[in-house]
This record gives sequence, C-alpha cells and structure tokens, in this order.
Amino acid sequence: MIKKSVYLLLILLCASCQQAGKTVYDIDSVASPKGTAVFQPTWENIAENYQFPTWFTDAKFGIFIHWGVYAVPAFDSEWYPRNMYQQDSRAYKHHIEKWGPHDEFGYKDFVPMFKAEKFDAAEWAALFKEAGAKYVVPVAEHHDGFSMYDSELNEWNAVAKGPQKDILGLLKKEIEAQGLVFGLSTHRAENAWFYNGGMNFPSDVQDMNISLYGRRYADESYTEELAREWLTHTYELINKYEPKLIWFDWTVNNPVLMPYFNKFMAYYYNNALDWGQHVVVNTKQGYPTNVHVWDVERGKSGQMMQFPWQTDTSVGKKSWSYVEGEENKTPEQIVHDLIDIVSKNGNLLLNIGPRADGTITKGQKEVLLSIGEWLKVNGEAIYGTRCWKKFGEGNAEPTKGSFTDNEATAYTAQDIRFTTKGNDFYAIVLNWDDAGTLIKSLNKEAIADAKILNVTLLGSDEKISWEQTNEGLKLRFPPYKPCEYAYAFKISFDKEVGKHLPSEAINEVMKHGS
Repeated sequence: MIKKSVYLLLILLCASCQQAGKTVYDIDSVASPKGTAVFQPTWENIAENYQFPTWFTDAKFGIFIHWGVYAVPAFDSEWYPRNMYQQDSRAYKHHIEKWGPHDEFGYKDFVPMFKAEKFDAAEWAALFKEAGAKYVVPVAEHHDGFSMYDSELNEWNAVAKGPQKDILGLLKKEIEAQGLVFGLSTHRAENAWFYNGGMNFPSDVQDMNISLYGRRYADESYTEELAREWLTHTYELINKYEPKLIWFDWTVNNPVLMPYFNKFMAYYYNNALDWGQHVVVNTKQGYPTNVHVWDVERGKSGQMMQFPWQTDTSVGKKSWSYVEGEENKTPEQIVHDLIDIVSKNGNLLLNIGPRADGTITKGQKEVLLSIGEWLKVNGEAIYGTRCWKKFGEGNAEPTKGSFTDNEATAYTAQDIRFTTKGNDFYAIVLNWDDAGTLIKSLNKEAIADAKILNVTLLGSDEKISWEQTNEGLKLRFPPYKPCEYAYAFKISFDKEVGKHLPSEAINEVMKHGS
C-alpha cells in the first residue's frame, strides 16, 4: 500500500512538472545556479566587487537592433503599439484609415503578419563586423510585450507566433561566430502600462486574457507582484542566453522596481563569475555609475566621465524601428559623435531598424559600411584607447544631454579630440584645413619633459611637417586626404604624456553622472 501511494505521488509530481513545462526561477535568491553568491543586492557590495570589462572599454562601438512586430505597420515609431490607442494621435487616425477600427484589428493582429521571411542572422552579423562594431545588442523584448526569443514565460514569443524562429538565439550564434560580443536589451518593465490607452476597446486591449497587452496599469505604475514577474523574465534571459551586456530603459529606476533591479544585478554578476566573463548592465538614471554603465539616450555627456559610459542612438532620426520615410544621419555626423564620445571615456551603441521581413534598408547598410571604412583607416585611434587629461579642444559646442543629437555639429580644423594608447597620443582633427592646425594642449609646458619621436597621419604615407612651440604643436596636413572626414594624427612620445582622468574632472562629472 505504501509503495503504491509513493508510486502515485511520483506520477502526480511528474505530471505536474510536465504540465507546467517551465523552468522554476528562485527570484528570492541572488546566488547563481551553481551557488555563487559573491555579489549581494546592495550598491556598496556591488561597487566593491564589480569590475568594468576590458572588452567593453576597448570596444568603443556597438550595434543596437530594434526589430519586432512594430515593423509591420512601419508608421510613427516603435511606440506605434501604444500610440495607436491614444485617441486623436497620428497613429490612432492612421490605424483606423489603413487597418480599420481597433476592435476589429488590434495590435495583436499584426503578430501573424510579422513573418521575418528574409531574415538571415549570418548576413546581419557579417554586416555588423564590416561596420567595425565589436558588440551587438538586439532587443529581446520591447514595450509591446512580444518576446523575440524562445520564452517559457511569455506565450507571445517569436517561436510560438509570427516568425516561429528563435530570433535572439540565431543572432547570438552568428554574432559570436563573427568574434563579436553578444548582448541584449529588455524593456519588459514598460509593458506593464504601455497599452493602457486601449482599455476602451472590449474585444482587444480590454480583454485581460490577451497577455501581450501587459497589466494595463496607469503610466509608469508598478506593484510588487509585477516586479517579481519582471525579475523572473529577466532571470530567464540570463540563464537561457548568457548575454555579456543587458540594456534597460528608464523605468527600472522606479522605487518599486529598484530593490528587484539590485537583485537582478547581483544575480547577473554572480552568473558571470561562473561563466568566467565580465559583463555590463546599462541603465539611464537612478543608479551609481560604479555599479553599472550609465547610458545617455540620443545624446552625449558634456564632460569626461570617471567610469565607462555609453550613448545609445539611432541611424534614423525619426524612429528606433523601421518606418517608411525615415531620414538617416550621415556617416560623418555619426563618426564625429563616436570620436567625441570616446574622448570622454564613452562607447557608442548605434541602432538600426530592419524591415518586418528581416531585411536591412540600403540606406542604413550604406551608413554602417561607411563607418566601417572610416574605422579601417582610423580604428587605431579608437579601439583600445583611453582618454587623456582633457577630451579635446576647439570652439564648436557639441550637443550634450539626452535627445539632442539629431542635428550635426559644424566642426572646424581647430576642433580636436584626444585619445591615448601607451606612449602614443592621437589627435583627431574634425575637419580639414590646407593651412594645418595648432594643438594648443600640446604646448611645451603641457608635455613637460616628454619628447616627440614621430608624427604620422593614419591612412597616409606622407611625411607630416610639425613644429613644437610655446603656443602648441603646429601640424601641416599632407596634400591628400586619407579618408572623407575626421583625420587622426598619431603623435608618438618617449613616455606617457600626462595622467588620465584628473580628479577635478572626475568630481565634476560624478555630480551629474550618478
């Protein structure tokens, strides 16, 4: 009788496990599956144990990918899923005109149309490598709640519906095959309230059985229950895909989410120890800059930062995702921004928006390839470099702060940015002038007893004429340009010139950066 009872109990347990069909995540623990618990969910503990990865500080340039169901309507922006339910908005009116009333055709009805039939992960990864990127960050799930991966927790995912492919898994495989670092972004926190404008439509958003639409909370509202759900989904991404970078949007600084985000960081960093990897977390605000990498959306820091930071921006000016009629930035503008960012101890994460069928537009491909051509000539002054005691000089005022980078800055040959690598000092002149330029920061007093051994222009075999004076280092340009924009002079010294990151700059920056 006892044996029979035990047997029945085992059958019931097995049936229960099979019915659930889901991995259990213990979100009350920050220890990794192997039991590693070096990191605990306090900023003090994390700051004491965390190290910024050398791969990240060397990489300087990465690719972001906003691709999902929102590429089907290809209108307004990646916020179409929200805006289509905002009465009297452009997207609302457009949706009715093109797709019909919301009760008859809601956002969920775009999902079967998202087929990704021309998606080629290997082709994408090869393009990103040719563009000179060192890491790639596809969006795993955007605010719309559709997972671009094989999720056990979200039935609205790219394996079960739409493309019926593990988009994230395929990209990870090909990105790493190209020798690039794989990361991902998750915007699931914003899904909680993203569709709340659609609650007037009973057969669509108001139907609480349609989990794609999240919880329909008030704007940026969160609960403990939601926070636990969010953390479970984030643990799933860590365990299943082992990303080396995870990027988050702004609301993870919400007071309800913050304790759970601290748990996430501890859990992620503990897992990374087991993987033998150094990893990066990106957030926009609310967290100290010594426990993660601070990120500025569509803008830049105005100053040098003590700790590594990042700009995330897009090739397209109108949207992060593919929209018809997009206007792209020029490669020159993006290269100028990259140089300015790197000189201030930052990285550039540059976004593209593929079409719903999985193709990347000709215009955005051309921009990426042009950046890659520039980096083939000048990458020595970017990759693996560190900033100097000042980021540069010149009269042009580049934009700073979030949402400021759509307009290009007009630079002259007197606008120069500095990077260093050992005894080599790189002065990247942001425009051409046949008369040459003067680097005031390299006057005799500034470089003290260091001796200039040689001056070259990357990409040119011409001998560079130079003269060191009390006013600065005078440089002549050669007869021919080695590239189309931004010219990197390599000044080799017999020793390192000056100290990096002076304390007065660090203290100034830290007031604004955390």
